[in-house]
Amino acid sequence: MILVAGGTGFIGRSVVKRLMAAGRDVAVMTAHPDRSRAVCEKMGVRAVAGDVQDEHSLPGAVEGADAVIQALTFPSFPVEKPSRGWTFEEFDHLGTARLARAAVGAGVKRFVYVSGSGAGPNAEKVWFRAKWLGEEALRMAALDHVIVRPSWIYGPEDVALNRFVSFYRLLPFVPVVGDGKQRLQPVFIRDVANVLAQAASPAGPTGTFEIGGPMVMTMNQVLTAMMDIMGKVKPLVHVPPVMPRMAGAVARFLPKPPLSPDAVDFLTGDALADNTALLNAFDVELTPLGEGLFTYLPPPPRRR
Repeated sequence: MILVAGGTGFIGRSVVKRLMAAGRDVAVMTAHPDRSRAVCEKMGVRAVAGDVQDEHSLPGAVEGADAVIQALTFPSFPVEKPSRGWTFEEFDHLGTARLARAAVGAGVKRFVYVSGSGAGPNAEKVWFRAKWLGEEALRMAALDHVIVRPSWIYGPEDVALNRFVSFYRLLPFVPVVGDGKQRLQPVFIRDVANVLAQAASPAGPTGTFEIGGPMVMTMNQVLTAMMDIMGKVKPLVHVPPVMPRMAGAVARFLPKPPLSPDAVDFLTGDALADNTALLNAFDVELTPLGEGLFTYLPPPPRRR
């Protein structure tokens, strides 16, 4: 059995679907099994109670698993909510360490962790340091493991590019924080799910692998490609980052904060990956942005 922690989230759902299509026995670990049951039943998997913030709940969750895929993010991602323990440190570092300890105790044969490109011990941003510490917890555990570091993931249910799709539909322009010149390697969610599914196989590669799309693009180029698919290129209006940071400084105190200063930095930073090791180890063909977008964005209406 393969246990997917975070299997109802953006990455997790795609991994579950990939594993199910391959005929694998899959369960989803969730902190709220009653709330997640309908989603799990729709995917054809069972929900297992387990919360990375509660170490005592984890041994029972991982019992009987041959492999664990840690694809969790906190509920308000990427806006941290420290009062609820919804932080990168709590989930990516400490949560991964707790789950790894439970996996070792249960005799799990393989652990797959979704980290992030840019993870490092001296990284400027807290999310990259937290992911690095989660990786370190795995490296120190007596556990066969695979670390996958995606760049900027897009797909039908992402919380990044789809925000701009909404702006495009509602406004005569598309607002962009900053100059839109940050460098990205947008990687299609299906490619990430493919790699994670292979990584969970007993015969799969081990080690640390970055994954990004096949092209380096600026945010401006990504948004222009998105608008091309949807039929009309609208103006990009660039907003100085200081404005959403100021708004985020207030919004982060809301019960469900839509923004924070750190989240603005998270969304405006570079997201690059070196695919060399990945392409040598995995059977994957990385999808160009336009091809990926075409699979789910609505085409322009036909003119009569």
